[in-house]
Amino acid sequence: MSRSTRAVVTAALAALVAVAAYLGEVPLVAVSAVLVLVFAAGWPSLVELPWPAGAAVVLAVVGLGAVAAVLGDDGLAFLPFVAAGGLILSFVREMLRRDGRAHLVESLCGTAGGVFIVMCVSGWVAVYSGEGVVVCAAATLAVASAVAAALPWRGWANVGLTVGAAVGVGSAIGGVLPQVDLAQGLWLGATAGVVTASLHVMFERLPSARTRTGGLSAALVPVLVGGMLVHVVASIVV
Repeated sequence: MSRSTRAVVTAALAALVAVAAYLGEVPLVAVSAVLVLVFAAGWPSLVELPWPAGAAVVLAVVGLGAVAAVLGDDGLAFLPFVAAGGLILSFVREMLRRDGRAHLVESLCGTAGGVFIVMCVSGWVAVYSGEGVVVCAAATLAVASAVAAALPWRGWANVGLTVGAAVGVGSAIGGVLPQVDLAQGLWLGATAGVVTASLHVMFERLPSARTRTGGLSAALVPVLVGGMLVHVVASIVV
């Protein structure tokens, strides 16, 4: 999967999150759960983990658990317990391997990294009380990814223009939606632009990102990570 294709997929998935948030909390939770399962299936291929089935199960359980943990009025209060459980499951997975446990450190780090990435999707659900914030953030993420894919330039030129476009769109949406003020829109746009541009650059030269499953997982990373960053921005910028 090429870099441009991954950016288009990121834009489409971010737009799906925006539409789901606009329709209500139940659709947003359902979409978040689907994103978790897709990421869990592709991440072991992206980082070339041994025993990919075991890693996929760990990521799916942790991701779905993170989404369930933020439902209700307690916010992120139970999320640390999910994180701790995810680390324990990462070690248990290594103990269950029967392949000689080659590349043990790399395998453990890759699984633990995937655990924290997949948990970030819970941020979209946790911040849903301000659905306008979710719509604004997901929309700016979609625009940033589309711009990154459309631009003929790479490197810092692509990063700068992507961030600039996201900031402009975020500010415009912040001035229109009643649940989002201009400052939140600006910061959400900046966050979406930086996350999108930096993560696409990071995966650009990774050979496994060119495969179908690995590329899909790489395209999902900005959407998942963006969820928790959006929650942080929405909590701080008032």
